[in-house]
Amino acid sequence: MVSGPEPSAPHHRRTGEQVAEWADARLGTRSLVRATARRVFPDHWSFLLGEICLYSFLVLVLTGVWLTFYFHPSSEPVQYHGSYVPLQGQWVSDAFDSTLHISFDVRGGLLIRQAHHWAAVIFVAAMLAHMMRVLFTGAFRKPRELTWVFGFLLLILGMFGGLTGYDLPDDLLSGTGLAVVAGTLLSVPVVGTYLSMFLFGGEFPGEDLVARFNTIHVFVIPAAMVMLVAAHVALSLRHRHTQYPGPGRTEKNVVGLPFRVYAVKAGGLLFLVSGVVFVLAAVAQINPVWRYGPYRADQVSAGSQPDWYMGVADGLLRVMPGWEVVLWGHTLALDSLVPLLVGVGLFLALGAYPFIESWLTPDSRAHHLLDRPRNRPVRTALGAAWLSVYAVALAGAANDLIAIRLHVSVNAVTWAVRIGLFAVPVIVFTVAKRWALALQRRDRDLVLHGRETGIIKRLPHGEFVEVHQPLGRQRLRELTTHEQYEPLAPPPSHGAHGAPARVRRLRTRLSRGLYGPGTQIPKPTVAEYKEITGRRQH
Repeated sequence: MVSGPEPSAPHHRRTGEQVAEWADARLGTRSLVRATARRVFPDHWSFLLGEICLYSFLVLVLTGVWLTFYFHPSSEPVQYHGSYVPLQGQWVSDAFDSTLHISFDVRGGLLIRQAHHWAAVIFVAAMLAHMMRVLFTGAFRKPRELTWVFGFLLLILGMFGGLTGYDLPDDLLSGTGLAVVAGTLLSVPVVGTYLSMFLFGGEFPGEDLVARFNTIHVFVIPAAMVMLVAAHVALSLRHRHTQYPGPGRTEKNVVGLPFRVYAVKAGGLLFLVSGVVFVLAAVAQINPVWRYGPYRADQVSAGSQPDWYMGVADGLLRVMPGWEVVLWGHTLALDSLVPLLVGVGLFLALGAYPFIESWLTPDSRAHHLLDRPRNRPVRTALGAAWLSVYAVALAGAANDLIAIRLHVSVNAVTWAVRIGLFAVPVIVFTVAKRWALALQRRDRDLVLHGRETGIIKRLPHGEFVEVHQPLGRQRLRELTTHEQYEPLAPPPSHGAHGAPARVRRLRTRLSRGLYGPGTQIPKPTVAEYKEITGRRQH
């Protein structure tokens, strides 16, 4: 039996085409789909860091939406009658009560709550690692300065989003952290009191603390992050992906995977990241608020520490001496103000570095090929030193636990961190710079002399030498295509004076520190290569 086509099929086809044409005429969907389908994406493991940020952010949003249906952002006192027996009958805040209800009485509640927390930890970690990859490889250069700024703002918002979310359960640990935040805000001259009153709704802890933090955590920060993520992705697509130097790769093309293959791999990574988050939520306990108990202003939890990304601020506060000065009848609490200024300066330095390097570099071209970190020794050393400051301050946040575990004095640990904050960055900067220069020398030797083969040959006059195999054209190109900038020329000694002249002299000195003598190993010239390879052939 032969059946003809269904009568309605042409009508459906025409309707579908009409809808597609209508959407394309108003939204340009067809051209957008075609452009995306033709796009090529570089295939390198380091690019996955940015995708991990995006996918953990998606898990954050979805689990956060689920939690809002059960969490009560209120500081009103209620009597607890839930499943957790040790706290039954005690007066707690409505926020703390709803947190315990989510953890013990809602099916899957503890899993979702811990997945939300773990996703926040992974997001900030991946964001910091992604920014370090961008910094070390020079992916922030023109035309991606705004992409760097959006990523930097995402990192800061992620940290403060974690801080505000961490404090919502109104437990003793989060209350202790908030007391530190309140003291730090009050140390700010002139406006500190106003900032504290605005944030807490009165003198700490205030009556509207949880409600205000919930508004910031659920509405303000996520809205800003969604806009930044959209802008970041849009700019990444607009300027196309950067890529590492390699065969067939230039400043004008992209070598990698077609969109269809990339989409499949990206989907797999999405499920992998989500799976890791939920496995961690299932097997690794995080923020057990029932063990800390509800917040009370007259109590402090022992061993209290924030999440790792805020540990740098806590570490700076712990190791700062208790200094105070009185100026014009007002007391400045330097023990809180100085750590605040140092922490802010540390992150501002990271955010401003691309613009400083651009100011010091005599190059205004667009760049799509990445640097190898070894070919920018000073930049690599500065990034490593920045990370060392972060790591030492993070160790300071655990000075009490380190002292207990290692059976040493907490004062000894504190002094070690104080000294380390000044000594470790200098040591790390020096070692990283020398290491990068040594790798440059190795690349130069490989280009000029070839790769060691382990084969020993005896020359006619009796000398024993090792046979070297010349590098291939592609390998030679990878090791020699990077640019080596010259420092800016010093301004004339005569002429303009005053502030502009001083700024030009400062710019020249900083440029010399970035690209001057001792900051890079000269690449082998064509004449050197021909001379050595010709001699080797004879």
